[in-house]
Amino acid sequence: MLFYEPLFLTCFPFLLVLYFAAGDARSKRWILLTGSGLFYLWGEPLFVPVVVVSALVDHLLALRIARTPNAATRRALLTLGVVQNLAILVIYKYTSFAIESLNLLLAAGRLGALPLWQIALPIGVSFVAFEKITYLVDSYRGVSKPARRFSDYCLFVFFFPKLLAGPILKYHEIDGQIAAPRGFAWNDFGYGLLRFSRGIFKKLMIADPLGGYADQVFGADPAGLSAATAWFGVACFTLQIYFDFSGYSDMAIGIARMLGFSLRENFNLPYIARSITDFWRRWHISLTTWIRDYLYIPLGGNRVSDLVTTRNLWICFLLSGLWHGASWNFVLWGAYNGLFLTLDRLFLERALKRSGAVVATLLTLLIVMIGWVIFRSPSAAHLGSFFAALAGLGQSTTTLTPAASVIWTAALGAALSLIPALPGFAALRAAWQGGAVLRLAGNIGLGLLGIVAIARAVAIPFQPFIYFRF
Repeated sequence: MLFYEPLFLTCFPFLLVLYFAAGDARSKRWILLTGSGLFYLWGEPLFVPVVVVSALVDHLLALRIARTPNAATRRALLTLGVVQNLAILVIYKYTSFAIESLNLLLAAGRLGALPLWQIALPIGVSFVAFEKITYLVDSYRGVSKPARRFSDYCLFVFFFPKLLAGPILKYHEIDGQIAAPRGFAWNDFGYGLLRFSRGIFKKLMIADPLGGYADQVFGADPAGLSAATAWFGVACFTLQIYFDFSGYSDMAIGIARMLGFSLRENFNLPYIARSITDFWRRWHISLTTWIRDYLYIPLGGNRVSDLVTTRNLWICFLLSGLWHGASWNFVLWGAYNGLFLTLDRLFLERALKRSGAVVATLLTLLIVMIGWVIFRSPSAAHLGSFFAALAGLGQSTTTLTPAASVIWTAALGAALSLIPALPGFAALRAAWQGGAVLRLAGNIGLGLLGIVAIARAVAIPFQPFIYFRF
């Protein structure tokens, strides 16, 4: 179920009323858990029992880990919990990819191919698995206490605003909010509604129109593309993926705040980054911090030799690429980012700092855009031909003239992404925040844009969020 579907927009107000009309915390939790379960059942009915059983295993293991003094036993219990969560992820997400890759090797040896398993990928399976692993590891480390009740842990797992595409949460970040849900507050509701409006505007008024043109460019034969068409297609996808994913995060944060829950931020103006290291501090923050806390640091982080640190970076980003999708293109995209993070450590970040803010931002954005080509291309064969088109080696036989609305939308998206990097933006933002009239006008304008976006959602076919595939 999408946040801007008529069904959701009809049901959510009823959930709000029931939730805040409940007189005690226990009733609030059960109303929210029921609503979250129905929300996920609507889109993934067959996967819900799997998650519930897996969550019960998590909960029992976490309780046992907390009560067991023996270090070896605790590690064994943690390993069991992590393996059962990874098994779900591997079975649903990577089985077909593994068989396809094996069949390529079998074909090279002129051996028979294995039959493919047709397993539907549940929406948000990667996000669910990572959060459940986080719960077990934090229980093992003593960072989080096990949930007081199994229903509390299920609410953490199924909490519907963040369920399908994050932000990725840690149990201790939301434990207190689950234990003592806040009552209705106009400040929370107003902030949440405006944040939701911002998100739906990003998704429906910027990401979707640009995505339509990007799909045309990446779906065409790259050998026939001109350099201008190929580069504009890349620019459209660069803006699409940012406004699509950050739009979802805004909607999730906004819906949660209307319910009285505060979720962590997931984006911080990534396209004004001045190095790839800076970019990954700003992009999908909940994932990058997860990789840092649960993979990079346990591998040794940067507390080891430069060679081992470089190895750790590559392991993390190769796995990050694979997390994004079961395709060698995603693995290559992870390797590409690992390469530039390594170059940052060696010399590139220092060189970019010396080059000045404008040059550093533009070069970083160029590196990111080339990475998005790897991310978006449907196959390795397509990737090579597309890079040839970017270099001007295409034959310019395919005509994909963008509509004026697409050009203006791209200009708007670029302005919203890059204007915060201008020197006077901080002063302008401070003046806006300090002026009650300006702030009121801005909030009214944002609310109206949200209404326009909802009207557009009713009028056009639904387009799922990009990260629903992951």
